[in-house]
Amino acid sequence: MSTGKTIAVVGATGTQGRAVTAHLLAAGWAVTALTRDPGSPAAAEAFAGAHVVRADMADPRSLDAAFDGAHGVFSVQPTVGSPGTAPDFSAEEEVRWGANVAEAAHRAGVAHLVYSSVGGAERHETEALPANLVSKWRIERRIAELGLPATVLRPVSFMENYSGGYYLRDGALTTALAPDVAQQVLAVDDVGAFAALAFAAPGEWIGRELELAGDALTPVRVAGLIGGSLGIELPYVNIPVAALREFSEAGAVAHTWLNKRGYGADIAAVRALHPGLLDFPTWLARTGRALIAAHLSG
Repeated sequence: MSTGKTIAVVGATGTQGRAVTAHLLAAGWAVTALTRDPGSPAAAEAFAGAHVVRADMADPRSLDAAFDGAHGVFSVQPTVGSPGTAPDFSAEEEVRWGANVAEAAHRAGVAHLVYSSVGGAERHETEALPANLVSKWRIERRIAELGLPATVLRPVSFMENYSGGYYLRDGALTTALAPDVAQQVLAVDDVGAFAALAFAAPGEWIGRELELAGDALTPVRVAGLIGGSLGIELPYVNIPVAALREFSEAGAVAHTWLNKRGYGADIAAVRALHPGLLDFPTWLARTGRALIAAHLSG
């Protein structure tokens, strides 16, 4: 059934935005999907059923127009190094984009903003964090300063990171993650599920902050599950953090934090809120195996 209300989805061409759009449409919301290129075939295919509009997070006026009449806004920004970002995209730019969205939502008087941050961002005040956690914490603070009726979702690392060249190369799973340290992961689709839950029950979700994870596995276990799913041998190759630091200081800082501190989602509590939460084997069976097979054959 239709809710008769519209949610504006920022970052709609990204993986999170697509998942959120799909879940909201399935739940009966009207969706305004924001993209810088609404005429592209990819946009038309990805957002069937949504009203696609041209908007840019760097352009507050375009956000004002896109949010006009919206009941709610879903906000997510790319971080440094995200696919599709310019080589010179910076943490300061991410913060500015996130602030632009929050401020436009405030001007529009939206009833509910759902912001996708990152797991651990709130620990910025008690420990040294990787840069992408700090930037998202700064956006969280701007949302709070504005007094927006908001929900903050804090997803951990995505299972989809294991489906492409980020970790899969040269016939192995290769990362700087310690082989014996379990890492929390989340299927991107579950961000969409939780955004839909939040918009459907604002009385329960406004003012709430929740770290999201669906499973916790060592990279050795991940390699074994992927290899078993595909019927291949997929060894795990650990890159020393010192070697990673030679070409990416930010990557070395992030992996050091993941190996020594890491995320802290209460997976059982998250699953109680959303019993359909995907663990890694289920994600593999449903979508991951096909994504990985396509990458390996490409």
